[in-house]
Amino acid sequence: MSSFFSANTLLAAAALTAGLASCGSQSDGHRVADADAQPDAAFERYKSRFIDSLWYYNPEWASGAGYHRYDSLLVVPNAGRRQTEAAALARRREEMKTIKLEDLSVNNQTDFRLMQNYLQSARFYADTLRDWQWNPANYNLGGSVAEILNGRYWPLDRRLRAISSKLSRAVDYYEAAKQNIQQPTREHTDLAIRQNQGGLEVFGKALQDSVAKSGLSAGEKQDLLSRVAATRLSMEGYVRFLQQEVLPAGQFRSFRIGKNLFARKFALDIQSTYSAEEVYRKALAHKQELLHDMKKRAARLYPKYFPGQPQPTDSLVVVQQVISRLSQQHATPTGFVQAVQDQMPTLVKWVDDHKLLTQDPTKPLVVRETPLYMRGSGAGASISAPGPYDKAANTYYNVEPLTGQPAARAESYLREYNQYTLQILNIHEAIPGHYTQLVYANRSPSLIKSIFGNGAMIEGWAVYAERMMLESGYGGGTDEIWLMWDKWNMRVTLNAILDHEVQAGSITEAQTVAMLRRDGFQEEAEARNKWLRATLSQVQLSSYFTGYTEIYDLREELKRQPGSKFDLKGFHEQFLSYGSAPVKYIRQMMLKGNKLN
Repeated sequence: MSSFFSANTLLAAAALTAGLASCGSQSDGHRVADADAQPDAAFERYKSRFIDSLWYYNPEWASGAGYHRYDSLLVVPNAGRRQTEAAALARRREEMKTIKLEDLSVNNQTDFRLMQNYLQSARFYADTLRDWQWNPANYNLGGSVAEILNGRYWPLDRRLRAISSKLSRAVDYYEAAKQNIQQPTREHTDLAIRQNQGGLEVFGKALQDSVAKSGLSAGEKQDLLSRVAATRLSMEGYVRFLQQEVLPAGQFRSFRIGKNLFARKFALDIQSTYSAEEVYRKALAHKQELLHDMKKRAARLYPKYFPGQPQPTDSLVVVQQVISRLSQQHATPTGFVQAVQDQMPTLVKWVDDHKLLTQDPTKPLVVRETPLYMRGSGAGASISAPGPYDKAANTYYNVEPLTGQPAARAESYLREYNQYTLQILNIHEAIPGHYTQLVYANRSPSLIKSIFGNGAMIEGWAVYAERMMLESGYGGGTDEIWLMWDKWNMRVTLNAILDHEVQAGSITEAQTVAMLRRDGFQEEAEARNKWLRATLSQVQLSSYFTGYTEIYDLREELKRQPGSKFDLKGFHEQFLSYGSAPVKYIRQMMLKGNKLN
């Protein structure tokens, strides 16, 4: 599943966490509202200034959103920069205090809340969580340069000049990164090594070939190639620093952030009506509901797949055996990425034929192998979507290839992503999941809702889409597809449980793998990957279950409203029209259109 762990994740996914560095403004003294202006009109003008300053202080986030004015800038993450950003955030908070929330429309109230949440989150990340100290994987130029190089919004020469200017500070960037690292986690150090080694590919043949064929002058080409060489040396030096100084020193902190920080991060990142503890309890209850349904379906299927054999008395063994038999149907290691691509037309046709929502065939979806600089996080698939300023650009469905993996590990992975669950994965990541939702999000009239995309809404929609597709009859409504969806949804549920028990508790790797294999019926490779992911992220794994629960509950609530005939397509399109706002705000806008509480 994606992330914004991925991602952009994401997206939308990566944009949120990458952008939590800070926000500021090039200049001060803006008046938030004119005395004689309507509150909403004044707030719209302020939002434009807020966004302008956001991009000025976050050029990489801006590039990911499709705003390329600051592509040539590289933020050197040193102490002076952090002080500048802190002062800018303080100014924004003071400006926001002059705005009367109750005077704004419901849509602008949502935007106000999102902006306010961003300001709080930015300071939390910088001052309290302080992951700039303990997460060496925060520092990698591969992704931001690849974003510019692979773009199509400017002619090649202009993009190369932006890259050249950015790389002029690469040495300072990596030196600041080294200075920042204090008692990192072992897990994030290993990730930083893997991803920076992968990021070196960005500065290889493809970039050099682009320089050679460009219209840059001989001097410009020489400057750029020299900066590329210096960047490679700096990246290699950073990797050596991590390998030869940080790792041998062994001064690592725990990857667990603890219960209090987890609860605070959950509230800021997820923006749910539920607390972290409430979601944990709901997930524990839902796990039992899923197990009950799985046992019933597996009992019906057992005679079909094990004819003439007595059914085991242990119902969990029955579930395990049926799932194991169904999991034998899967793609080959060399054909895995192609198998993903081959399913896309089928999903498009199903959504159209069953009138689930209106699709936009003009927005390209490209299935590709996950770039090297994005690999190693434990997410086997993810979406990289264009931002609201670059809506015509490709959306990439990143699929990590299995070539080169040991045969036993590849087989375990393929059994997890078998004939049934691969379809559910593609619904989640692509159609009508992440890809479709993010196309709608880019249409939102509110840039704020697009920029501050809520991870729980984004992931929740993708999980909701899986169930909704099966409810519409996709997969034939068989016990087989529903049993495998139960298993898949159990993974979402266990994600939330695991997230809480890893980051706010003390569960070990052995206990985690045992739980995922026993209660989640997961393959060994998947369980090991999930442990890795749970150690590298905090809260993100809870976003799937939280958002899905809120969306499904909202749909069922609207179905029960008297005096109206429920229109599923209308619900989907109205829900998605609000952009990637937190579900609790979308709910209020859809139910009553009243002011937010």
